[in-house]
Amino acid sequence: MTKLSQIIAVEKGVKSDATRRVTDLHRDVQKQPLLSGISRSYRPRDEEGDHLPPESTRVQVKADDVLAEAAQVLTRLFDVTLTKDTANCTAAADVAVNGKVLLKKVPVTYLLFLEKQLTDVHTFVAKLPLLDPAEDWEDAIDPVTGCWKTRPVQTVRSKKVPRNHQVAAATPQHPEQVQVYTEDVPVGDWTTVKFSGALPATRVRQLLDRVEELQRAVKYAREEANGTEVSDRHAGEIIFGYLFAA
Repeated sequence: MTKLSQIIAVEKGVKSDATRRVTDLHRDVQKQPLLSGISRSYRPRDEEGDHLPPESTRVQVKADDVLAEAAQVLTRLFDVTLTKDTANCTAAADVAVNGKVLLKKVPVTYLLFLEKQLTDVHTFVAKLPLLDPAEDWEDAIDPVTGCWKTRPVQTVRSKKVPRNHQVAAATPQHPEQVQVYTEDVPVGDWTTVKFSGALPATRVRQLLDRVEELQRAVKYAREEANGTEVSDRHAGEIIFGYLFAA
């Protein structure tokens, strides 16, 4: 018995060959000189006239022959495609992750859809924003804001206060010399808590692991479904027997 995976492997080549050959046939049948032939002979009106050899051109392409060859080429394609599509209606497999069945009897066409979609999901998850690793984040989401938050960090707020520095004491001859400068004096404390809607790197890695596990499970299920035995179906001869009948 033929397996679905074998039909799928054959179909691409059959389709490519059919497209090329039918294109060639279509091109040939459009060339009027190939469809035309002629035969002519010459007979002088008197015995002393010129005797010329006969001329002839053979018909190289016959439309009926082109139709017959096109039908033959396309019949193979039509049969292979019908066999594949019929098998796709019955080919199915379970999608299981770590021994647990997530989806039962999934058709192979849907498994192909899942594979493509999960590739997009993987890209989406991989680009999720991450919490800044330079910050000291709490171990759980803040129940009030629903966001991740850092542990409180205190910083001092200072204020510049002018001070006087005596450079030289006053004397009977000179006044006191004073230098003015500023000094940073603590006047209060800031308590800062940062919030973020991003995700911890461990959470994103967990999500990616799940996506990758499901991707492997879907691929395995598709391979199992493609191992379904198929029966050859035939439609091309019937179709072209009707279309191109004399």
